[in-house]
Amino acid sequence: MVIESFFDERTWTLTYVVWDKKTRDAVIIDPVLDYEPNSSKIWTESVDEVIRFVKTNDLTIHYILETHAHADHISGAQLLKQYFRGSRVAIGHRITEVQRMFRTILNLPEGFRTDGAQFDELLYPDKTYHAGSLTFDILETPGHTPACTSIRIGDAVFTGDALFNPDVGTGRCDFPGGSAKDMYESVTQVLYSLPDETKAYVGHDYPPEGRDVMAFTTIGEQKKNNIALPASRSEEDFVSWRNTRDSSLQAPRLLFQSIQLNVDAGRLPEPSENEVRYLRIPLNVFRPEPTPDAELSLELLDE
Repeated sequence: MVIESFFDERTWTLTYVVWDKKTRDAVIIDPVLDYEPNSSKIWTESVDEVIRFVKTNDLTIHYILETHAHADHISGAQLLKQYFRGSRVAIGHRITEVQRMFRTILNLPEGFRTDGAQFDELLYPDKTYHAGSLTFDILETPGHTPACTSIRIGDAVFTGDALFNPDVGTGRCDFPGGSAKDMYESVTQVLYSLPDETKAYVGHDYPPEGRDVMAFTTIGEQKKNNIALPASRSEEDFVSWRNTRDSSLQAPRLLFQSIQLNVDAGRLPEPSENEVRYLRIPLNVFRPEPTPDAELSLELLDE
C-alpha cells in the first residue's frame, strides 16, 4: 500500500490518494475544491493536481471518501467522480444527523433530502469495504461533528478532524452536534485502542513556526505527546479545557459556504433563473452572548 498526500495551503487541508502498488486500485480521501470567499470564486487547482497524479500513476479510483462534512473547505468529490467514472462518493452513515441540523439552520430548499441519498454510499462501522484489492474499515469518531469517521486502511488510519498532529492537538467541538465528551471517547477509546505502530494521517496540519507540514505520526506518539489529549489526561480535564478553548475561537472562515455544499455531497447549487448559482449565508445564527451594554443594539438588529 502506498499513500500520497496533497496539502492545500489555503485551508490547511490534507488530501490523500491510497493505492495498491501491484493492482493500481485506489481511493481518494477528503479532496478539496478551491474557493475564494471575497470574490466567491471557485476553481479546480487542487482537484487537478490529484487528477494528474492519478493519471500519471495509472490508478483506478474506486471510492472518494469523506471523513465528515467539512466546515472549512468545499469538497471536490463531485468533480473527481465525474472524471473517474465508476468511482463512488461515500461518507459515514450519521451524515443524516448533520443534514437535518443544517437544513434548519440554513433554511435549505424544501426538497433537500436528509437521508444521505446525495452520496453514493453510506458507511457503517460493522463492515469491511473493498476497493478492488484494497480493503478499509470505518471507525466512528464523533466529537468534531456527530458524523465524523476515521478510515482504517492496512496499518494506517485517516483521522479527519478528530486527531491532529501531537503539537496541534484535536479538532474543535463547538459546531452543531459537536461534543468534547464524544471527542474524548473517540480518541481515547477508539483511536488509542489501535496498535501503537499504526500511522495516524491527519485531516489538517497547522504547523508551528519552524516545522514543515507533516501528514502523519503514529498512535504511540499521539498517546504520549498530543498536547490536547495524551492518553494520561482525564475526561473531566479535557472536556473543561476543550470547551473553554472553543468558546474563544471564531467560526471557520468558510463555514456556511462549505457546509451547505458538503452535506449535499459537494454538489454546487442549481443555477437560478438568471443562470447564476447562489449560496445561503445566514446572519447571527451563531451569535455570542451579549454583554449588558450590547443588549439594546442586538435587540435593534432583530427588529
